[in-house]
Amino acid sequence: MDGNLRTMEFSRHLARRMDESLADTRVVVIAGPRQSGKTTLVRAHCAAGGRALISLDDTTTLTAARSDPTGLLAGRGPVAVDEIQRAPELLLTIKKRVDDDPRPGQFLLTSSANLMTLPVVADSLAGRMEILTLLPLAQSELADTPCRWLDALFEEAPPRLPARAERLAGLSLLDRLLAGGYPEAVQRGSPRRRQDWMAAYLEATLTRDVREIAQVNKTEGLARLLRALAAVSGQLCNFSQLAGALGLDQKTAQRYVGLFEQLYLVRTLEPYSANHLSRLVKTPKLHFLDSGLLAALGGLTPARLERAPTARGPLAETFVYSEMLKIASWSEGRYRFSHYRDKDQREVDLVVENEASDVVGVEVKAGASIVPADLSGLRRLAEATADKFRAGVILYDGVETVSFGGGLWAVPFATLWTPGEQPG
Repeated sequence: MDGNLRTMEFSRHLARRMDESLADTRVVVIAGPRQSGKTTLVRAHCAAGGRALISLDDTTTLTAARSDPTGLLAGRGPVAVDEIQRAPELLLTIKKRVDDDPRPGQFLLTSSANLMTLPVVADSLAGRMEILTLLPLAQSELADTPCRWLDALFEEAPPRLPARAERLAGLSLLDRLLAGGYPEAVQRGSPRRRQDWMAAYLEATLTRDVREIAQVNKTEGLARLLRALAAVSGQLCNFSQLAGALGLDQKTAQRYVGLFEQLYLVRTLEPYSANHLSRLVKTPKLHFLDSGLLAALGGLTPARLERAPTARGPLAETFVYSEMLKIASWSEGRYRFSHYRDKDQREVDLVVENEASDVVGVEVKAGASIVPADLSGLRRLAEATADKFRAGVILYDGVETVSFGGGLWAVPFATLWTPGEQPG
């Protein structure tokens, strides 16, 4: 990773959405994995607007929040609370405050766990709260460029790169796949130093954060399962087989995966379905939410990927899925994600639907060339979705946007972080 990224402050595209939400919503939550940049984003907002910031990473403050939540918030105006999941006792006090005074923007919270999995949230803040997800840095945030890739794909034709854009972008695709998006990790100067950071991050997550949201005394099983999941990232989930190989029962394995999802480490991707499509496979896939984290768990390095290039495929698919989630978090449109696989083994890595149920298929190709077989899944998706099909895109490591007819395109990865042109 380029040295000019080191010690940088990154602008986050979600900041605009956060400000819009605070203008009309009583409680706004910025949720996402630890070290994704939530505190930095909220601290900058507080400094600019005079909002007080309460950090529950401070032991004394945390004790006060748990023992006297009403007293901690008494007399304070608009306030931000960092890592609210550490003291869910505060949420009932916040509910009373915003019920008595319904003005918008009173509370800005951050959470490193999915609050909607905590019963107290569903009971106390439903209808009063908006949750915005901040994942690690998107490639467009690293490049400090705007990105409306999903909106453009549904509204216009797929983007093309301006002349020489790939050479000007600086970093190779392999660099980006291995680095991921955690701000602390991408600013480290070598793959080994990034993976050292990832190892420490996972240790802290499994020993501290898991205990905050669940009663898990032994973390060895968690660590073994997480490494095993890394080996099958992007594949159909078979929890029974995976649990058996690790000496876990299926319920325990599923519970642990649920904890990883709560902490924004992984996410299950449901299969695409439509009432008239009876030949679809109904099994979800599992994806990690950061390609750098996946690479660290799998011990992937540039040298290893040179020797085993097939390992690039799952890494690239994780990278694209994560980028799509990030782009969707600040897009104008609302998008749903799934995967497509039928009983003839035709598949599409990612199916994107808008609010009108229009469909775009996204296939991921880690290489720089496209062969006819690469289009088979997209062609089947186009047939299956008929008039709802808007486009099928193969993201590949090239520089030209190429049409294959029938709404199918090859589009460079670099369009995800390089503002470009629309093909005529």
